[in-house]
Amino acid sequence: MFRTKLVIFLLLHLPSAVAAQVEIAKHLQREIIAARQTLEETERFCATRVPRLPKVTSAEQWQQIADRLRQRVLDEVVFRGKAAEWRTAKTKVEWLEEIPAGPGYRIKKVRYEALPGLWIPALLYEPQKLEGKVPVYLAVNGHDRNGKAAPYKQIRCINLAKRGVITLNVEWLGMGQLNTDNYLHYRMNQLDLCGTSGLAPFYLAMKRGLDLLLQHKHADPERVAVSGLSGGGWQTIFISSLDTRVTLCNPVAGYSSYLTRIRHHKDLGDSEQTPCDLATIVDYTHLTAMMAPRATLLTYNIKDNCCFESGYALPPLVAAARPVFRLFSKEKNLRTHVNVDPGTHNYELDNRQQFYRLIGDHFFPGQKDYSFEEIPSAGELKTAQRLTVALPKKNADFHTLALALAQSLPRTLPLPKTEDERAAWQKTQRRRLVELVKLKAYPIHAEMVGEKEIAGGKIQFWKLQLGKDWTVPAVEFSAGKATETVMMIADLGRKSLADEVKKSWTAGRRVLVVDPFYFGECRIASRDFLFALLVSCVGERPLGIQAGQVNAIANWARKKNKHHKVTLSAYGPRTSLIALVAAAADANAIAAVELHGALGSLKEVIQQNRSVREMPEMFCFGLLASFDVAQLTALCQPRPVTVVKE
Repeated sequence: MFRTKLVIFLLLHLPSAVAAQVEIAKHLQREIIAARQTLEETERFCATRVPRLPKVTSAEQWQQIADRLRQRVLDEVVFRGKAAEWRTAKTKVEWLEEIPAGPGYRIKKVRYEALPGLWIPALLYEPQKLEGKVPVYLAVNGHDRNGKAAPYKQIRCINLAKRGVITLNVEWLGMGQLNTDNYLHYRMNQLDLCGTSGLAPFYLAMKRGLDLLLQHKHADPERVAVSGLSGGGWQTIFISSLDTRVTLCNPVAGYSSYLTRIRHHKDLGDSEQTPCDLATIVDYTHLTAMMAPRATLLTYNIKDNCCFESGYALPPLVAAARPVFRLFSKEKNLRTHVNVDPGTHNYELDNRQQFYRLIGDHFFPGQKDYSFEEIPSAGELKTAQRLTVALPKKNADFHTLALALAQSLPRTLPLPKTEDERAAWQKTQRRRLVELVKLKAYPIHAEMVGEKEIAGGKIQFWKLQLGKDWTVPAVEFSAGKATETVMMIADLGRKSLADEVKKSWTAGRRVLVVDPFYFGECRIASRDFLFALLVSCVGERPLGIQAGQVNAIANWARKKNKHHKVTLSAYGPRTSLIALVAAAADANAIAAVELHGALGSLKEVIQQNRSVREMPEMFCFGLLASFDVAQLTALCQPRPVTVVKE
C-alpha cells in the first residue's frame, strides 16, 4: 500500500519538480559577461600596477636607486617571517667523495645547508692546476628533471673547469636529486600562508652556493660568474642583480618583464618567478638594469618553444638597461645574443660558446691562447647515479617547513570572552584583516541585462560593475513578497547550484547567485592560478578581491531589496573561506553565513599538502600567521556562522 502511494506521488509531482530543476539550471548557465572579460580585466589590473623604471641622469643617482631597491627586495620580499632567521644562520658545508673526472680537472661532491635542515647537493669542478686567484662560476639549471646531470650543464661545467674556472654545479629545488613532490614549486606558497617567504629557500640556495665558492682559497672575488637556462636564467638574474658579489652573468631564456608576461601568457612564471609583492618594488626591467655596470649577456632563442621568445622578450629589457649601462660608460658590458640554431629552448653549443666568449673577454682579457670554442667533452659525461650526492634522510622541503611553521600559528590576541572584550577585539582585528587581504570597498553599478517570468516567480540577469576593475555576473530569482535574500557562491560556479537555488526559491526566499573573481563565468580559462600569483606579485590579493566583491554585492542586494537581511551561502572550501573573510571584514553587509564543505582550519591546506594551482586564494600571504577559522568566525559574531556537514 505504501509503495503504491509513493509511486502515485512521484508520478504526480516528479515531472514538475524535474522541469523546474531543468529550468533553473538552464538560466544559471546563461552567459552574462564576455568570454574573455575577466582575463582582460585581470591583465589591465596587473599592468597598471607594475612599476616602471625611474628616469635617471647620472650613474651616481642610479647607484643610489639600485642599492635602495636591492635592500627593499631582500627585506620586504625575500626575508619575511622566519626567513629573517634563516638569513643569519651559519652555513654548514660537508665535503664528501671525489670522483674520477677528465683531463685537467677533478669533481668533488659536496652538500651545504641553504637553511637549517634543507641540504643542497652540489658538485665542485676544480681545475687540477691552481695557482693564485682564479675565476669562480655558479652553474644553475632550470626545469630539467636531470638537474645537475643534464648533459648540456655538465659540458658547460667541464669546459669552464678546463679553462681554469672553479665551478659549482648546484641542484635546483624540485629537479634532479630534489625532484620530489614536496619540492614542487607551487608548494612554496604554503610558507607564504604562514607569513614566511616561500622565495627564501630559492634565494638562500644560490647565496650559500656563492658563499661556498668564495670561501675557496683560490677564489677571485673580482671574477664571479652565474649562468643557467630557463629557470636557471631566472635564478641567474635574480641572484646577480641582488648580490653584487656577482661580477658577470648570462641568463639564458630565463625571464621577461611582467608587462611582457601579461601579453604573452606562456611567459607567466612559477611561484618563485612571481613572488608575493615583488612587483610593488621592481619589475625584471629593474633587475636587468641593476646589473650595470657589471658584465651581462642576455641570451634568448628566436623560436623558443617554451617561453621568452627573443622577438618580444628581449627588446624591453635592453631598452630599460642599456641607458643605465651608458651612464656608467659601460654600454659594451651589456651584450645580447639571439640563438637561431636550433633556436628552440636550449643551452646548446651556440649559446654555450657565447658564454665562453663572455668569460674570456672579461675574466681572461689579453690571454692569447684562450678560445671560446667548446672543448669536446661528451666522453666525460657522468650518469645521474654517479653524480648523486648523499643527503640526510630527513631533508627539509617546502611541506615540512610549512608544517613546522604552522604549529605555532596563528599568533594573535586571545579570543574575546565578554561582549565588551569582543567589540574592542573585533575593531582591532577587523582592521588588521582588511589590511592583510588588501580588501577594497567597491562602488557598484548594476545593469540588468535580461529578465524572465517563469512559473513561481521572476528571474533577472545582472552585470555588476565593481569600481573600475571588475565585472561580475549574477542571476537573481525572486518570488512573491520575499523578506530575505540568500546570496550563493560555489567553488564549481553558479552552474552547479540548481538544487540549492530551487530549495531556497521554493521556500519563498529571494536568491542571488554570483560568480566572483576566478569562479564560474569569472574563471580565467587557462593558467588562472598563474594570474593569481601575478595579482599577489603586484601587491594585491585574490582573496581580498573576492571578499570585496562579495561584500559590495551583498550591500547592493540589501539596499535594493528594502534592506533585506542577506545570508551568504558558500559551497566548497575555497568559496567558504571567501564567505568567512567577507563577513569577518564587514560587520554590516552579511547577516548570516552558511558554509558547505568548509575547512575546519587553514592548517588543513598545509596538512593536505595543497598547492597554489589548486586553490590560489587560500595562500594569502600571512593569513594563517594572524587568523585561522576560529578567529574569522569570532569576527562574524554575533551574526551566526553555520557549518553544514556534507
